[in-house]
Amino acid sequence: MFKKSIAAIKAEVAESSEASLKRSLGPFQLVMIGIGLTLGAGLFSITGLAAANYAGPAVTLSFVIAALGCGFAALCYAEFASMIPVAGSAYTYAYATMGEWFAWIIGWDLVLEYSVGCATVAISWSQYLVKFLASYHIYLPAQFTLSPFETAKLSDGTIVHGLINLPAALVVILMTLVVIRGAKGSAVVNAIIVFLKVGVVLVFIALGWNYINPANYHPYIPQNTGEFGHFGWSGVLRAAGLVFFVFIGFDAVAASAQETKNPKRDLPIGIIGSLVACTVLFGLFGHVMTGLANYKEFANSGAPVAIAIEKTPYSWLSQAIILAILIGYTSVILVDLMAQSRMFYAISRDGLLPKAFSKLHPKFKTPYQSNILLCAFIGLFAAFVPLNVVGEMTSIGTLLAFLMVCAGILILRKTNPDAERPFKVPLVPLVPILGILVCLAMMAFMPWETWLRLVVWLAIGLVIYLLYGKKNSLLRKSFNK
Repeated sequence: MFKKSIAAIKAEVAESSEASLKRSLGPFQLVMIGIGLTLGAGLFSITGLAAANYAGPAVTLSFVIAALGCGFAALCYAEFASMIPVAGSAYTYAYATMGEWFAWIIGWDLVLEYSVGCATVAISWSQYLVKFLASYHIYLPAQFTLSPFETAKLSDGTIVHGLINLPAALVVILMTLVVIRGAKGSAVVNAIIVFLKVGVVLVFIALGWNYINPANYHPYIPQNTGEFGHFGWSGVLRAAGLVFFVFIGFDAVAASAQETKNPKRDLPIGIIGSLVACTVLFGLFGHVMTGLANYKEFANSGAPVAIAIEKTPYSWLSQAIILAILIGYTSVILVDLMAQSRMFYAISRDGLLPKAFSKLHPKFKTPYQSNILLCAFIGLFAAFVPLNVVGEMTSIGTLLAFLMVCAGILILRKTNPDAERPFKVPLVPLVPILGILVCLAMMAFMPWETWLRLVVWLAIGLVIYLLYGKKNSLLRKSFNK
């Protein structure tokens, strides 16, 4: 098994300051990055879909279950990030514990996770934009705001088939240009937007709390329809799997390790701090939203917050909040693109992908060629794939990544017990095992179509590894010398 030692990974980064990412991020920026990516489409869009289709008002329990699994995984991420403060996140951790093949699998899985996660947010951004403009009697052609797999009913009753979601693709392009300019500038823009998003959530909770209709909570867990995963406890768990991807934020914090000033101290703060903050906000937000409107009203809506606000006397605030959501979504897309390109950078640096992906911009010191490729790939997803499909694909990818990180802690505690650990996961092996079990449980409740898409994606990755990565792996070449 071809594995990298932790010392070797750190040495590679230290070899050349010229080729290294610029260290410019502190704990505050890391927490903002985590919140920026976590506080997005999952809260403002997927929450409504999960409540309407799977869990009903009990979607708040789904968030608690998802957060529990994330809490175990976050502790494992924090230990790894403090030990191996380099770009690559779970990919790099797997390389040090399970070997190159597993590292490639998890890296390829993270490509899926970030790409479709970014596309999910871009699609939701487009839906909120359409709703916002319509209130000012500006109507974008439905054909150019929907994927080819979606239809819309116009005011005259005409059914229109989508061609391309153009706004979703355009916002991906715009955020790519920001990311190429560098992590520090991106972090400043992200921090400003995060403050705005948190403000929106707090205003929604504060104003909506007094107008909750208790009748909307009955039944709190709707009776199962007879189909597995549709309401009842199986629905609560399926909804937990669907919303799980919103907690991807702390993976993005770990992926920024090589751009962190003091990674041993700052990374655990960023990872755990962003998770705690978002979990509290998610629980309160979901409770208020399903209390204001009946969960059935959120079906097929990409803008459930607007529906909930209409149930209060503050409907005039709807447009201001939707505008804030639109601005907030841009930070999610921005952080997703930044983390994804750092993943490609790490994989390319090991020779498993072409060198172009680890080539840095001469001025901005960012992997700009990766950004350009990802812009095209994610833009196509956002333009042509429906929201519910990309959301489920992101969740199962996230679950697999978290599962392997938890497993990696168990392995490394056995194989390298004396390694320096600035942050240590408590109660090992209990915490990593619980993380693995929770992730497996939520994966088991995902629809079979989502599993099929994951298997196909991993099969494509395996082919690429066998045809290119295995032959060009720098680690393998060093062993064969």
